[in-house]
Amino acid sequence: MAKTILIVDDSASLRQIVKMTLTGAGYQVIEGENGQDALDKLAGQKINLVVSDVNMPVMDGITFVTELKKLPLYKFTPVIMLTTESEQEVKEAGKAAGVRAWMVKPFKPAQMLTAVQKLVM
Repeated sequence: MAKTILIVDDSASLRQIVKMTLTGAGYQVIEGENGQDALDKLAGQKINLVVSDVNMPVMDGITFVTELKKLPLYKFTPVIMLTTESEQEVKEAGKAAGVRAWMVKPFKPAQMLTAVQKLVM
């Protein structure tokens, strides 16, 4: 059975690029356009990995990860932040929330797949 990855980003074009990269490697993908939308779409289903942006309307990525980790089913789900943010204090806030890896946009598809393969549960 294919592993399922949740992509959370307010940019439809970026979600599409990440989705093409991941589906091309055999993963199933669920998309959320912000943190709240992503939480609403989880509905108790098994997610093997999350790829999230930091800066989004409605609910930002750090808040999303904090809320995600409060849910018992997703407490140990690995999260990769894919963002333009590279400031140390933002990275530290992400790590404190439960982020396992940090990638800065723009990304290389091969780099994304390497990170995903290392973290996917």
